[in-house]
Amino acid sequence: MSFPTPPPLPPGGADPLAVVLGEVLDADAVLSTAEARKTRALARAGRLALDVMAGQRASSRAAEMALREVASEIAAAGCVSDRSVQAQIGKALTLVDHFPATVDAWEAGALSRAHVQAIVDAGTPVPVDKRAEFDVLAVATAEGLSPGRLRARLTTLAERLQPTTITERHQRGREERCVRVVRGENGMSDLIATLPTVLAVGIYDRLTQQSRALIDARDKLGSAVSAGARGTSSYDSGQPVGSGAAFGIDRCGDGSDERPERETAGALDVQERNATAAGTATVAATPGAGAALAAADVRSTDQVRADILADLLLTAAPGADPTRTDDGPGALGAIRARVQVVVPALSVLDPARENIDPAELVGHGPIDIDTARQLAEATKVPWDRVITNPVTGAVLCTDSYQRTAAIDRYLRARDRHCRWPGCTAPAVRCEVDHNLDYALGGKTHVCNLCHFCQRHHTQKQFTRWQVRQLPGGVIEFTSPTGRIYTDHPLPYAPAVRFITDEPPTPPHPRDREPAPF
Repeated sequence: MSFPTPPPLPPGGADPLAVVLGEVLDADAVLSTAEARKTRALARAGRLALDVMAGQRASSRAAEMALREVASEIAAAGCVSDRSVQAQIGKALTLVDHFPATVDAWEAGALSRAHVQAIVDAGTPVPVDKRAEFDVLAVATAEGLSPGRLRARLTTLAERLQPTTITERHQRGREERCVRVVRGENGMSDLIATLPTVLAVGIYDRLTQQSRALIDARDKLGSAVSAGARGTSSYDSGQPVGSGAAFGIDRCGDGSDERPERETAGALDVQERNATAAGTATVAATPGAGAALAAADVRSTDQVRADILADLLLTAAPGADPTRTDDGPGALGAIRARVQVVVPALSVLDPARENIDPAELVGHGPIDIDTARQLAEATKVPWDRVITNPVTGAVLCTDSYQRTAAIDRYLRARDRHCRWPGCTAPAVRCEVDHNLDYALGGKTHVCNLCHFCQRHHTQKQFTRWQVRQLPGGVIEFTSPTGRIYTDHPLPYAPAVRFITDEPPTPPHPRDREPAPF
């Protein structure tokens, strides 16, 4: 194959692509330098917190409070979460203290953030006394390599510097197993479980086998239904979520249709029971009804894997339950998920309003109105009703059939999440704080109460941050450097004003707006 020869450059001219390339490379170098400088500044901030405790026999709790105090100061000034700033400070300290050659190369524009991250990821498991050697070798290895290729080289390099075996390190790695949620877009999130590789692969393999079994059952049963009889899945059709109704999907694997008749019938029975329990359809245990049910699902393998996982985690009782006293489920099996959801009544009645006033999973963002409606219809827990003025949106009162204090219902409706700047922890997971301590004369009144998560409740008590509540539920924070930040209650549509029993202060005559006529 031949390619045309590019036209010659005009006399005294420059290749436009070369000009653009130069601008991109120059911008990359400037960006790398700025990121490295910020990393050094964050590391200095971390050292300031450590210096506060220098020469003192302080507990680890006091040292943690000093670091939180510094992180909150930077976070409030930058309108970001103090947790993320504290994590950045920790990473900056690790980089500057243990990978100085990498930071120098980064600041010189020789490395990008992706290269630096690859070096830190591979070098962190290396013993501290070997990191200086790894740091120098990693920078030399990075020249001319993409981050992906560099990562593969560094993994081998780090392994050579390890004084222990993989088995020994695996035992330590098991201590870091955890589960976390990473918020995504469009009402979706990633549920990430950090597990031993053998368990992770085993879980994925079981989900795959279960999904293929449903695929095979669907294809076997769906052959009795016409090709045009296709509908939507239980989730897409607006039926309750987490039902376990995995009744057949399109074939995406290579499972065989040659299954024993007894196994196929068993799969049909399970599908029918699940469908009935979910309120999706009531079918007779006949091949025709089962085939119609199987043909009504068009989920992919990935989708059904996710649905089975959600079903297992939300409804199944753990097999290894030490709280069990007999053959029935123990206390762990009786525990159910708890979330805080705000469901606008008008949006439920008129789905066209969804974008104007969406339902919200507190602390995580908007959710689709169908899911909100399903939760409202399926929950057995009484709802806390928030009664608002339809014109002004001001909260008039709260009501509930639960035996909870009215003041707590009011605060949950007003705050909805932790009131610390940048925090989104749902109010149902928070603690109620006396802004002015009760021991100092603070009243147990909505004008002196708000929600703080455990982290920020502790920080308010043990650091130099000062908190007071202004009229209307506005919380004022004074940082250790004297800066003032305010947090307003998240409004309900169209606009909610939280009012108290205290009479409003009359405005000064000069502050009054002129009459509109």
